[in-house]
Amino acid sequence: MSGKIHQRHWPGDPDRPALALHCMMGSGRYWGPIAERLQTRPDLRGFDLPGHGRSDSWTPAEGEPDLHTAVTRIAAAMIDRPLDLIGHSFGATVALRIAVAAPDAVRSLTLIEPVFFAAADQPSDDVALTRKMMDLLASGHDDEAARVFLSVWGDQPFDALSPVFQQQMARQVHLVAEGNDVLIHDAANILRPGGLEAIDAPVMLISGANSPPVIADIAEALAGRLPDVGRAEVPNAGHMLPITHPDQVADLIDINLTRA
Repeated sequence: MSGKIHQRHWPGDPDRPALALHCMMGSGRYWGPIAERLQTRPDLRGFDLPGHGRSDSWTPAEGEPDLHTAVTRIAAAMIDRPLDLIGHSFGATVALRIAVAAPDAVRSLTLIEPVFFAAADQPSDDVALTRKMMDLLASGHDDEAARVFLSVWGDQPFDALSPVFQQQMARQVHLVAEGNDVLIHDAANILRPGGLEAIDAPVMLISGANSPPVIADIAEALAGRLPDVGRAEVPNAGHMLPITHPDQVADLIDINLTRA
């Protein structure tokens, strides 16, 4: 993939490397408040996804990989020894994909609301939402597509955003569809037999109590196959809990880091 990827760094213990992966339509910036709250003080790195934050726009050439694969490769290239891997939403699905592919590279794995719909038994509501968004995008109604997406997965409604952020969300909502093959159909074969079972690092699955029900279904399905897993639910929190509840999220990340 061509284009600049903006990297972020919150210095900490050089012997405790960590990598944090953010959600769709966000940026790596929101890990900063969490990094400041972590008592374990890992040496935390991250980056803005293509088309997000300070990274260049996502303009894949013919023959280049899908967005999920591209982000996975970017993240994997930043791993040179076992580390603590942390992900939220789309970023959590990338973290899970890396852990399945290279379990020895992961010291601990913290998954915050992984939107890996393929793992759930009945992801029909979310598939229907995706189809509605795709129809809106195909008909040129980008604002309405972003409004639909944020109504379920955002921390505030589309109409509450400033015009500048509304325009940004309308541009970025096209990228959401880029992950469908992996998130809904498991095109990366993350659920292959023995894959999740090979992750022997401690795993923490974190959810918001007010999140869409499919999040709990996904967590339950993943937890049933992971050898060393804990689950936590943050009261009064929704999908964007790293932004809305950084204290609680940092405490839970710390718990998992101390298990490794």
